[in-house]
Amino acid sequence: ASGYTGAEIIRLLANHPYFGITVMTADRNAGKSMDSVFPHLITQKDLPVLVSTSDADFSDVDAVFCCLPHGTTQEIIKGLPKGLKIVDLSADFRLRNVSEYEEWYGQPHRAPDLQEEAVYGLTEILREEIKNAHLVANPGCYPTSIQLPLVPLIKANLIEHKNIIVDAKSGVSGAGRGAKVANLYTELTEGIMSYGVTRHRHVPEIEQGLSDAAHSKVTISFTPHLMPMTRGMQSTIYVEMASGVTTDNLYQQLKVSYQDEEFVRLLEKGAVPRTHDV
Repeated sequence: ASGYTGAEIIRLLANHPYFGITVMTADRNAGKSMDSVFPHLITQKDLPVLVSTSDADFSDVDAVFCCLPHGTTQEIIKGLPKGLKIVDLSADFRLRNVSEYEEWYGQPHRAPDLQEEAVYGLTEILREEIKNAHLVANPGCYPTSIQLPLVPLIKANLIEHKNIIVDAKSGVSGAGRGAKVANLYTELTEGIMSYGVTRHRHVPEIEQGLSDAAHSKVTISFTPHLMPMTRGMQSTIYVEMASGVTTDNLYQQLKVSYQDEEFVRLLEKGAVPRTHDV
């Protein structure tokens, strides 16, 4: 719970009327209070003290959020009590094809049996499947920003399934809390840097979701960039519209698709998004 995703999950759950936090684990910070690790959480009352994973008591737990680095969740989940609902925020269970995971993440998958029962957690697209899932693989940041606008358009046959280009920008917190020279303020400020060019780990995850929507293989050209801001993301997506389709058709399809969704907001036509406003 001592990483950025863990802190955000705690903030959300602590303010949710239907959740109570009973256990928080952080091996390197075991014995500490959460607000000593993240001072902004000092306003959250009655949070339990952090414990090591091996000392965690799950007897009074219904659901677990795993916020561990890629490759570590697989072993941890195998040791959890049966019957728990699990949401994994790493990439360990996002790719249905275990071989594809091993190719892109460069390590063996240690829980292929669990992979078979994992459900991809993009709620707006797979809500019914998620309701009955034992293990939910939380989508990545870039894949969420790209699939949400494209999946409804692909399903409605409004865009071509080829020549999709994505130019994406992300804040630095997406790289995690670990110290890295490339993420130092002096390295990042007043500049912009592309990374993962031609081979970013989120590409197979994005293409998996788009291919599911199209019922055929979809590939994309994806270039992510690191911006000198703490958090936020903006993906600019270029597509070819199907014959006879207008931008009004695209806008109306997105409006209909997300009009009842709590966590997706469509700007007025002609307005452009700013990360500062989110």
